[in-house]
Amino acid sequence: MAKSHARLNRQFDRLQSRIPNFAARMLERLRRPEARWVRIPLGFLLILGGIFSFLPVLGIWMLPLGLLLLALDLVFLQGPVNNAIVRGTRKWSTWSRARRDKKAAQQR
Repeated sequence: MAKSHARLNRQFDRLQSRIPNFAARMLERLRRPEARWVRIPLGFLLILGGIFSFLPVLGIWMLPLGLLLLALDLVFLQGPVNNAIVRGTRKWSTWSRARRDKKAAQQR
């Protein structure tokens, strides 16, 4: 369990380095242990918003963020969320690399 929690913290650190500063500060506050009472309802609300992503204001981006927040407190979610993040990151890297290579080949 400690290994999956450490991996989840690394994923959060990577996410915080890629988002704007104000959002990173808010995420840092949400990661604190005393913010559990805010984090759990917010995670459920984000998941609910992700389910209703067909509505104009809501989006599918809310679903993984809600799962990430819940995985901080619910141990049984840490493994699947970690695996999904790692797989998704790999697929994104592969896709973006292939796209970049395709553009470079077209410009020649």
